[in-house]
Amino acid sequence: MRASITALVLTAVLALPMGGLAAAGASNAKAAAPGTGTKVLHAFLSTGETGLDPAVASDLASLSLLENLFDPLLRYDYLARPVRLQPNTTRAMPSVSADGLSYTFVLQPGIYFTPDPAFKGSKREVTAADYVYSLKRLYDPTLKSPWLFLLEGKIEGDGALRGDNFRYDANIAGLQALDRYTLRIRLSAPDPNFLFYLATPASAVVAREIMEAYPGQTGNHPIGTGPFLIGEWKHSDRIALLANPDFRPTVFHAGPNVAPADRALAAALEGKRLPLLDRIDVKIMEEYQSRMLGFLNGEFDYLEQVPESMKEMVLQSGPGAPALKPELASKGVVLQAFPVLQTYYLWMNMDDPVIGGYSKDKVALRRAIALGYDSAQDIALLKKGLAIPAQSPLPPAVLGYDASYRSPARYDPALARALLDRFGYRKGKDGFRSKPDGTPLLLRMHSEPSMVGRLRDEMWRRSLNAIGLKVEFKTDKKTEIIKASRLGQVMMFETNWIADFPDGDNFFQLLYGPNSGRANYARFNQPEFNRRYEQARLMPDSPERQRLYREMTQILHAYAPWVLLTHPISADLYQPWLRNYKRHPVELTSWRYLDRTTSPSRMPDTR
Repeated sequence: MRASITALVLTAVLALPMGGLAAAGASNAKAAAPGTGTKVLHAFLSTGETGLDPAVASDLASLSLLENLFDPLLRYDYLARPVRLQPNTTRAMPSVSADGLSYTFVLQPGIYFTPDPAFKGSKREVTAADYVYSLKRLYDPTLKSPWLFLLEGKIEGDGALRGDNFRYDANIAGLQALDRYTLRIRLSAPDPNFLFYLATPASAVVAREIMEAYPGQTGNHPIGTGPFLIGEWKHSDRIALLANPDFRPTVFHAGPNVAPADRALAAALEGKRLPLLDRIDVKIMEEYQSRMLGFLNGEFDYLEQVPESMKEMVLQSGPGAPALKPELASKGVVLQAFPVLQTYYLWMNMDDPVIGGYSKDKVALRRAIALGYDSAQDIALLKKGLAIPAQSPLPPAVLGYDASYRSPARYDPALARALLDRFGYRKGKDGFRSKPDGTPLLLRMHSEPSMVGRLRDEMWRRSLNAIGLKVEFKTDKKTEIIKASRLGQVMMFETNWIADFPDGDNFFQLLYGPNSGRANYARFNQPEFNRRYEQARLMPDSPERQRLYREMTQILHAYAPWVLLTHPISADLYQPWLRNYKRHPVELTSWRYLDRTTSPSRMPDTR
């Protein structure tokens, strides 16, 4: 949500994949085991983690950690482009019935949860029943999982799991453990994206004993089966991940479709047992300046998505593709430009009494706000040219993206002012508008207390003041804003969505009415949009689905619950001693693939 959902850019967690994995067999017996040296990756997360429960976490910091602690059935091939799924805890990709409804997975035997007192001294093996239990947790009404949209109404018989009658022991026809290692999932209708859901952290396997041993605290007891386990953990400050000594033998093999530019990387990884690192030290660094200075001083091994306000420190100015300043390039620092599957948008709460609703005057207010947004200024001044304007919710390279579509909400402050005049938002002596009933009009926008947050606040203040709208800002931590948003207590917030899977459905579901209070923070609930979304989500990528997507985008622009902003191009930096760094379009971290050579204790000062 990869979900993270609605998260400002998580700069430091390698947004990458985890493909090329295969269980080590006899032919791989000579692969070097992890932990043969002391290799420590130094990384950071841009926000604090909210908790490490796969069914509950949706912020990017938590999801990035969960990718390395827990195991879904499938993962992405690290280097395959276009993206490709491959087995993770299964022996092979699932067998699929002719009608496209039934999926049968056979688990690898010998996968174990990391030790915990809840297992009472026994070595606890993963079974098919554990995956049944883990997927049922998304329906648990006490958890209020933001990931329920992945499965709700799609699994045959899952009506028995919805509402007040939820029971973990309910027998669901569509979720069956046929034997210890065989899992069968049957859908109520074909879903072309279903396998993508089974590669998300939300679908990872957990143990029932752990969930029941720590009621209400499972996010503080992450007991999984992944390549790393939790060592030191000081909430929202620092986390140490240690190589899991019981991680199943996993050897990298490059899959098909490796781009020519990545063949050397594929050769360097081929036959190596994962993970390659012994430890990952992660710091929570909310201030952009601290992250940048930390990287320049050699304290961090990579920096993902150079902060907008700091690009002059490391990038040369001028037209064309971004380039490193010569003094950094001479030290061996590497720049990678990466088009992120990400959309920035400002959402407005459709249930808010000031800005929400479907009446003509409320629609006019939101449209005027959209017309007052200057994407050219945003991209030039704040994103330093590393972004493109968003015409629709879908970023380029996502299935369903329409390169020919152009948004009707162009920057036009004169039209915005005329629209507000027409619908009764009159200016007072102070230059600010009142509501149509004559009472004061005040917009309240939440933002984060960072340098970039303050710069964006000022951009929005100027834009809104220019059309006569008065706005005040409330700053808070991202985690607190997310909590308040789910409760409908936020009027407006600029955020972003990074693809959980590379299909347009993952973005349009953010506006689907039944997802209100979960991924749909705008609480947009428009019947014609909902009807088209319900049709489109059952279709593969096709001209017919493309038509529905275009109509849904037009409805979005008509009612304006969002102001579409930009799709960023990430400028990533990594140190000369870091090996195997490669961004993946979907997965958030590449930690299991990374390696490093001996590094100096500090980078020379290049400021």
